[in-house]
Amino acid sequence: MDLVSVRHFRWDEIPLEPVTEMIGRKIISGERGMIAQIWLKQGCVVPEHSHESEQISYVFQGALRFFINGETLVVRPGEVLRIPSWVKHEAVALEDTFEMDVFCPIRQDWLDKTDDYFHRPPVHHR
Repeated sequence: MDLVSVRHFRWDEIPLEPVTEMIGRKIISGERGMIAQIWLKQGCVVPEHSHESEQISYVFQGALRFFINGETLVVRPGEVLRIPSWVKHEAVALEDTFEMDVFCPIRQDWLDKTDDYFHRPPVHHR
């Protein structure tokens, strides 16, 4: 094992980044993969977007309604959603929600703060 590249993290030591007034996140990134804790207030909309990264989302608390390829599905606590690369998706927090997203490759737009899609209007109706 290469101890130079190994890092240990504690979520409670990572500051919460306010993305919007309705979304906060904490990010841990490696060279090729990224994990993020996300908090969404009830009614929060993550506007439609797509990205190169495959996304795996796990809901701990609350519920998210996703709009993907003309379909609607709700992800609840203990459930996981896998979204392939470049698939357009939008999400609405049906309740105050705490979830985790895993991305591969990393979301460089999140790291360099060019993720302006959070401020676009939603495409789908709630």
